[in-house]
Amino acid sequence: MKKHWYDYLWIVSLAYLILGFFNILFAWIGLLCFFIPLIISLAKGTKGYCNRYCGRGQLFGLIGGRFGLSRKKDIPRWMKSKWFRYGFLIFFFIMFFQMLWNTGLVFANVRSLKQAVTLLWTFSLPWNWAYHGTVFHPGVAQFAFGFYSVMLTSTVLGLVTMILFKPRSWCVYCPMGTMTQLICKAKSPKQNTADEPV
Repeated sequence: MKKHWYDYLWIVSLAYLILGFFNILFAWIGLLCFFIPLIISLAKGTKGYCNRYCGRGQLFGLIGGRFGLSRKKDIPRWMKSKWFRYGFLIFFFIMFFQMLWNTGLVFANVRSLKQAVTLLWTFSLPWNWAYHGTVFHPGVAQFAFGFYSVMLTSTVLGLVTMILFKPRSWCVYCPMGTMTQLICKAKSPKQNTADEPV
């Protein structure tokens, strides 16, 4: 099968994680993974990003499929259910807005910069080597630490479900996938906007 340029976007996802390890300000690039899927779904009414351009899904497919690190088991029915997917989306938004709140406190000089990455919304990991100072306000770095925490956490969750189930099981309950699916359904109720096959 002929390869296209977008078949190699997994390299971008991997590079993002590596760059954020050495310089946290690269975490801002991750905003593209939020805005591009929404723009595509709003403009075209499709999940084109999920199905074609998602480097993270490609990375899971590569590690779990080609390298055989997945058990390739069906994902449990409850993880496919609406209550779980929408519940996870709500939880994700709560954590995201909490991150924005903490960033706002740093911008307001109410709280000092916390050079740490929070993994799985629970474990605070020192990450001070990745911040080298900048001409920008410390709030810019605080957002980067928070956003990288979100991206790293979702990657870890995706890797866990990749190992336990099929390679792209994360795609079933990915918050961005759920949001774009809701947008697609709103734009074209009769259109088939099923979850990404896993």
